[in-house]
Amino acid sequence: MATNAVDHAKDEAKAAAQSMAESASKLSAEAQRSFGEAAKKFEKVVAEGLEQIRAQSRTYADNAGEHIDDAQRYVVERVKERPLVATGAALGVGLLIGLLLSSGRKN
Repeated sequence: MATNAVDHAKDEAKAAAQSMAESASKLSAEAQRSFGEAAKKFEKVVAEGLEQIRAQSRTYADNAGEHIDDAQRYVVERVKERPLVATGAALGVGLLIGLLLSSGRKN
């Protein structure tokens, strides 16, 4: 009778272990599927974010290009209107930059 009880306990333990292994396998498969879905969602969100950044950066670059063109036309017009004043201003700015750079070398 003791042998019968031991065999019965052994069978129950094997059944419980097998049940736990099946549960663990199902949980593992479910976790892998969930991680796969989460990875796809994350990839989609990142791709959408990058596309939005590209679109915005194109807009900003175009806008900056227009402003640079406007500034360049303004400067060219002013230089054509008063070439001596523009030359004197450029000389003065160059002199100031030179003085600032040379004062840093003395220290």
